[in-house]
Amino acid sequence: MNLSRALNIQPGDCVAFVGGGGKSTAMFRLGQELVSTGKKVLLTTSTRIFAEQMRRVPVTVTCNPETQSLPDILPALEEAAAEHGQVLLTGQLSGVNAFGVPAELIDTLAHTGIFDAILVEADGSRRRGFKAPAAHEPVIPAETTLVVPVVSLGVAEKPLSAEFVHRPEIVAVLANTPLGDPITPKTIAAVLTHPQGGLKNVPAAARIVPLLNKFHPENAETARRVARLVLRNDRIGAVAVGAASAENPVAWVENRVAAMVLAAGEGRRFGAPKQLAQWRGKSLLVHTVDTALASGAHPVTVVLGAHAAAIRPELSQKSVTVVENPRWAQGMSTSLQAGLSALPENIAAVVVLLADQPAVRAETVAALIDRYRRTLAPLVIPVFEGKRGNPILLDRSLFAELAAVRGDVGARPVVRAHLSQAEMVSVPDAAILRDVDTPQDLDTISN
Repeated sequence: MNLSRALNIQPGDCVAFVGGGGKSTAMFRLGQELVSTGKKVLLTTSTRIFAEQMRRVPVTVTCNPETQSLPDILPALEEAAAEHGQVLLTGQLSGVNAFGVPAELIDTLAHTGIFDAILVEADGSRRRGFKAPAAHEPVIPAETTLVVPVVSLGVAEKPLSAEFVHRPEIVAVLANTPLGDPITPKTIAAVLTHPQGGLKNVPAAARIVPLLNKFHPENAETARRVARLVLRNDRIGAVAVGAASAENPVAWVENRVAAMVLAAGEGRRFGAPKQLAQWRGKSLLVHTVDTALASGAHPVTVVLGAHAAAIRPELSQKSVTVVENPRWAQGMSTSLQAGLSALPENIAAVVVLLADQPAVRAETVAALIDRYRRTLAPLVIPVFEGKRGNPILLDRSLFAELAAVRGDVGARPVVRAHLSQAEMVSVPDAAILRDVDTPQDLDTISN
């Protein structure tokens, strides 16, 4: 996956990179990606940047903020953007460094509308893989819409020392980790989520997506542990894991995926509340809820409707949110909408399970989530022997369309509209094709 997709770059974004362990590489890589799609990109720094980085772009415009204003440099920036698609703006050179430009100038440039994206290196790390900011940094422009705190996964288990960390004494305080001790996932996550660490000086409206850089398979478990600790902070939307210098720079995006169990139906053909029908010692609903809970999805929401009073006791010992749909008789789409409206705002996607598919495996749901995190496809569907089944995963980008559906059709119109964008996941799970409509169907799913 490329950085642009992983970070969900939108037209007009101003992106500030902070931290250590590959900020510059990530910034220039993102710039190249955007230029390759026809976007005009301004790269700059609000602090300083190594002068050798200038070779990464076809043209650099330098300015002296004390004597030059926007009208003095704007023609050169426009000309470079028109010819090359990208331009690096710095202050004057000083030895091996180029000084930055004032954050206020970057804010003004953001308002010109000349660039599709502005990418800013907003602090320095002296090429260390991990850092904590000093009192004077980071210098994040007010118009920033996305902040990307960067850390190298290569620092994990290294000593908390100046050899590997810029300003280790500040990291020690923020993470409550003694100097010289190994840097653990908890240490990294504590700094990334600290108001004086990765969250320092972030504009209130800006999104935050940390990048765990320099990933390789050997540190995958460390990356997962860091990402999951970081996502305990509701302010952070997602965590990208990858290697900015690799051909495919993002391996996956750790984000929040919920599960929703639709259990509002009347069960007319079954002749009784089929949610409560027993199969292998448990009700159909409890089987499905247990699958959702074991899959790694969180939170799990159960939508009830018909027979809600009788069904609720089945869920009394389960860590789920129960939503009642008073419009259940108007069709499955209303239950889906009731469940979606109850999801937290920071949920990236939801897996929708049907209460009458008790044999679906938790591993199948987990496979859908894994494929979603590796692709960020709007729709992920399981396939058994060439046939599509349920449950399905729906990205938040589809929620508005789902809210407009009417009738007893569930998500089918939206699925059809986006089928060409869907990821299909082959699973060894025939249960995705089987549901329970009549008591006789219980025998079928037992086979």
